Amino acid sequence: MPPGNSRFIYLASQSPRRRELLVQLGVAHELLLPDAHEDAEALEAVLPGEAPARYVMRVTALKLDAAVARLQRRGLPPAPILCSDTTVARGRTIYGKPADAADAARMLRELSGATHRVLTAVAVQAGRTRRCALSESRVTFAPWNAAQIRRYVDDGEPMGKAGAYAIQGRAGAFVSHISGSYSGIMGLPLFETAQLLRASGLPSLAGV
Repeated sequence: MPPGNSRFIYLASQSPRRRELLVQLGVAHELLLPDAHEDAEALEAVLPGEAPARYVMRVTALKLDAAVARLQRRGLPPAPILCSDTTVARGRTIYGKPADAADAARMLRELSGATHRVLTAVAVQAGRTRRCALSESRVTFAPWNAAQIRRYVDDGEPMGKAGAYAIQGRAGAFVSHISGSYSGIMGLPLFETAQLLRASGLPSLAGV
C-alpha cells in the first residue's frame, strides 16, 4: 500500500499521552518502539550552547531517522511514521527529563512562580517525504513551597516528564496561566499534528 494512501500510522513513542491524543483525533496507529539494543535516551543529549527550539527539532529528527531504519529493518508494511519530542525551557536553559528525584525537585524549584516555555516538535515521514512542525506554548506556575514539591516528587509523577511535571496530572493545580496549545504541553499538539497527517495523505483526516 503506498504511504500516501495508508489508513493507519506508526507512532514511534512510548508516551501513553501521545497515544491518547491520537485516539482523540481518531487516528488508527501502531506502535513502532525501539529494539532492546537501541539507546533511545542517548538521542536526547543536549549539545553545548544549543537553543531549545533547535534542540527539540533536532532530537525529533533523530528519533524519526531511527524509526524509519527500524521499520525497514523489521520489514513492516509501509505507512507514515510520526515522532514527537517535548522540552521545557526558561531562556536558553533546557529542562529535560529529570535524572532522579533530587533533579526533579531542583527543576520544580526553578520553575516555581515563573513562566516557562514548552516546545513540542512533531515530524511525519511518508515515503521519502518528511514534514515537520513546532508548537510553542507558555506556562505560568504559581509558587510551590518545599513541602508541595516534596509530595509531588514522592508521588513519582515527575519522572520521565520534561520539566519534571505533567500538566494533565497533579501539577495542573499550580498552573495559573497557559498560552498556546494544551495538547502541545501534554506532548502532541493536535492542530499541528492533524495538519501534518492531512498533508501526508491520511484519509481519516482529509475532511477534518
